[in-house]
Amino acid sequence: MLKIWISMRNSTPVPYGHHQSGGLHPLLLTSLAAAFLVSVPILGVLSNLFSSSNLGQADIAGSTFSHLWATVLPEYIGNSLAIAVIVTVLAAIGGVGCAWLVAVFQFPGKRFFEWALILPLAMPAYVVAYAYTDFLQFSGPVQTALRDAFGWQARDYWFPQIRSIGGAGVLFAMVLYPYVYLLARNAFLERSPRMWDAARTLGMGPWQTFFRISLPLARPAAAAGIALALMETLADYGAVAYFGVPTLTTGIFKSWYAFSDRVAAAQIAGVLMLAVVGLMLVEHKSRGRARYYAVGARTKLQPLIPLMGARAWGASLFCAVPVFVGFLLPLGILLRLMWKEETLQVSLRYLDWLQNSVLLGAMTALIAIVVCVLLAYAARVTRSRVQAVSNRIVSMGYAVPGAVIAVGILIPLSRIDAWAADRGWQLALTGSVLALVYAYLVRFLAVSYQSVQSGLDKITPSMDASARVLGHGLGSMLLRVHAPLLWRSVLTAGLLVFVDVVKELPATLTVRPFNFDTLAVITHQLAADERLGEAALPALTIVAIAFVPVLVLARAIAKGDQARGH
Repeated sequence: MLKIWISMRNSTPVPYGHHQSGGLHPLLLTSLAAAFLVSVPILGVLSNLFSSSNLGQADIAGSTFSHLWATVLPEYIGNSLAIAVIVTVLAAIGGVGCAWLVAVFQFPGKRFFEWALILPLAMPAYVVAYAYTDFLQFSGPVQTALRDAFGWQARDYWFPQIRSIGGAGVLFAMVLYPYVYLLARNAFLERSPRMWDAARTLGMGPWQTFFRISLPLARPAAAAGIALALMETLADYGAVAYFGVPTLTTGIFKSWYAFSDRVAAAQIAGVLMLAVVGLMLVEHKSRGRARYYAVGARTKLQPLIPLMGARAWGASLFCAVPVFVGFLLPLGILLRLMWKEETLQVSLRYLDWLQNSVLLGAMTALIAIVVCVLLAYAARVTRSRVQAVSNRIVSMGYAVPGAVIAVGILIPLSRIDAWAADRGWQLALTGSVLALVYAYLVRFLAVSYQSVQSGLDKITPSMDASARVLGHGLGSMLLRVHAPLLWRSVLTAGLLVFVDVVKELPATLTVRPFNFDTLAVITHQLAADERLGEAALPALTIVAIAFVPVLVLARAIAKGDQARGH
């Protein structure tokens, strides 16, 4: 890949999509290579669906799947589906409702809530799970205060169980609703004033306009946000494992670690992968042939509707609840745990965990930036259908859960290690830092690619034409024309990948080298041992790192609202 980049520097203009020698363009070959590497984990999972052996013992894949279906798969699927339904309902209500309020109405605290509503994105679900479990369990401060206040004993009252399917669904909704909020808010802001004027002419009030005009127009954006939230929900391992809720993701880990059953783990991973694909297809098919357009150009901004009295404070309360329960309260709980357990002192072990996390995040971000710049540049200069399909495959990696990617990577790498061992070579790819970075790249290349692609799309094609007329080749044009204009997008792409790597738990747990712990892994292990006080410091570090891109996004939202005059 580096050789391809160097050869680009002195290249001369060539026809789009083909190299001078008549073969495929080097950039197109880069896209094909990236697509293949992203496809390997999926192919690794699918290959074991029809495997005829399990660790040297005869085992028919069909009988293994039949056994899984007769014992654990219905429970895994049922629990995952139940959690997904809860997340869908609550994230839709919270995300769409808050987006509608801040985009349409004027009420106390509106400017604050416009950006504060995205703060829960900085809270990984497993960190929130640890915080709320300590806060709401029998020995926690809430139930202890109730018993002290009313003189109750253990069996004198009922209290909702946080470690349950319902608790998991509510928790995921609390931290994932910002996906819905961000996309729905943009859709509401792009509403056409002419449609609002027509609705008022017909005698519609704000709520009628919402249900009959604005909500249908925002439906595709809201559905996309819900789909993102559900993908994150299905991919989670830390929260559901800590809650003791059997799901498809926990089933993969149980089969892999507890029973050392590679075939069973691969088949459950296949079911999870099909669930994610099915989710994407259902969202697409649900729209049918319907299309939603905002008729009329936005020549002016729709003025905000002022709310008065109880309605105004009700809107403020509605927006304050998700910010409080999804970010402020978990943050306060973690700070209380750290202060209570006196874990404020930084130890050498903590520095090792931080170093490992930063090292992995920096390596992955750097490689992702280089690869995605080449992919986005290939999309700009080759305009090939093969390249477009390749980049689309790369973009699909984010939809594949980390547990599936981990299993899909370890299966072929273990076979390569076994093949090398038979020939006296010691590759040891399985459980290496290289394998871990590979897993991260498969999972998060899409995040980096979308950011770089959006930045490159803003550069007018006339600049390319002018540069080529002046004799610049593709490499020279990238370095001298595009790179100075792309640095913000590249920096954002690297930052997003870095944060996602630090937060990632399932892939890290499965692929990491022996005795190589990160902040996410050690937080999970300490919480699993009920050492929540010790887990507070690494958990807060993850939150602090994840807060950086959220803060950048919040500032962008604030500047955009000021430019629009809201």
